[in-house]
Amino acid sequence: MSADLQFTVEPNTQPASDDQRAQILANPGFGQYFSDHMAIATWTRENGWHDARITAFGPLELSPATAVFHYAQTIFEGMKAYRHPDDSIHMFRPEANAARFARSAKRLALPELPEAAFLDSLRKLVELDKAWVPAGGETSLYLRPFMFGSDPFLGVRPSAQVTYCVIASPAGSYFAKGVKPVRIWLSEEYTRAAPGGTGAAKTGGNYASSLIAQAEAIEQGCDQVAFLDAVEKKWVEELGGMNLYFVLDDNSVVTPELSGTILEGVTRDSILKLVTDLGYHVTERKISIDEWRDGAASGKIREVFACGTAAVITPVASLKWNGGEVQVADGESGPVTSAVRTALLDVQYGRASDPHGWMTKIC
Repeated sequence: MSADLQFTVEPNTQPASDDQRAQILANPGFGQYFSDHMAIATWTRENGWHDARITAFGPLELSPATAVFHYAQTIFEGMKAYRHPDDSIHMFRPEANAARFARSAKRLALPELPEAAFLDSLRKLVELDKAWVPAGGETSLYLRPFMFGSDPFLGVRPSAQVTYCVIASPAGSYFAKGVKPVRIWLSEEYTRAAPGGTGAAKTGGNYASSLIAQAEAIEQGCDQVAFLDAVEKKWVEELGGMNLYFVLDDNSVVTPELSGTILEGVTRDSILKLVTDLGYHVTERKISIDEWRDGAASGKIREVFACGTAAVITPVASLKWNGGEVQVADGESGPVTSAVRTALLDVQYGRASDPHGWMTKIC
């Protein structure tokens, strides 16, 4: 049944009232509230993918022996649906998320969900919960597809049963008071991923292992943590949940090359194209931590920004480590950072043309 898997729709008989929803959408924050419905499907060795449906959002009933609790066999994605000026609703590059979801599944020994079924689950969920897509500012409906081993079995092997879900959460502007440059803490004790590991997969374990370093960053008065490669402890890889870009004094742009230990961000890939559209030369290559520190100090590096689905593009103010700190340029959002951020948001919110065909109209 997997090849032609389609999601049936079972409307929630007790959805939130218009007043309840309006109150939430007035100040949704991020990841705090959820829409009326969710998508869910099951895979088993015997039957493949089946029982795919859009149903009322609610708790999952799981055995304490469920595999994911013990062996962390789980992956997820993050993307957004946007309300455009004509009140239509669009998603940004969902096919890219579908492809990465399949790559992550393969790495975690999970069954691949057909791309058509992945997109069908998103489309039908957003269509049904379109009233939950906020309007105005940088608001959106954040979508979280995820998959996990749901076999109630205590044995170290790929789960014989897997559950796929999509939940939706209205999201307010990430920077409610304007874009705020962030301070970065350099993690010299912990690494995010190693060659042959799961760094290129979007799996929960990668984020769990980064939390102690993120907590260290907060203790140091910083907002985010930067990780180096696990072998030489020399090459800049990424932040706890965002990719990095560097703008040099010749107006060229550089980002760490994909190495198998860096997550292939959809926003990262989009920026590669947008930077070129804006007339800048962009290169993917290795960047050492010394190049970052020395370049920021000398002015060779004029801007640094991080990118990801939630915050889109975030300027970096400074880099701090045990024994020192260096500020990037004037510590504000530089002209290239601002131009790329505006160009990306204008496409996502329908304020500019979409020459790359990134936006998919849902309804």
